[in-house]
Amino acid sequence: MARENATSQQAPKWLNATEMKAWRRYIIASRRLLEALDSDLAPHDVSMADYEILAQLSDAPDRRMRMSELASEAMLSRSRLSHRMKVMENEGWVRREACPSDKRGYFAVMTPKGWKAIVAAAPDHVESVRHRFVDHLSKEDQVVLAEIFERVGNSLREEELDK
Repeated sequence: MARENATSQQAPKWLNATEMKAWRRYIIASRRLLEALDSDLAPHDVSMADYEILAQLSDAPDRRMRMSELASEAMLSRSRLSHRMKVMENEGWVRREACPSDKRGYFAVMTPKGWKAIVAAAPDHVESVRHRFVDHLSKEDQVVLAEIFERVGNSLREEELDK
């Protein structure tokens, strides 16, 4: 709330040419990259959103996560995750299970068919990530980018917790 009041009471600090160039190049490249990665998954009938959900579940103990935790980790709103889960349940990749300790909570559980789907898509996805992103970066670039996005991500998480 304090940030909103401060923002509304003072003039914006406009981006200078260097800042604008960095921002616009990031936005354009990230959108193009995600579109290309999504396209590269199309032969597997898996979207990037589905792949991210399956990847999160594949790394989770017993290939299951609380829906709220999965939404947070996959960067999806709860309603968007619920929609994706319906689509993925229809594909037979996941199922929902009621949480015995919390009558309102649910788990997302990867099925054997979901495991097969991510195992089939993963090699092509990794090759796509490598070809479209990693191969364009030096080792130093990778370290710097990881540090930058860790700072940005941590700041965004802190702001989210302050709400």
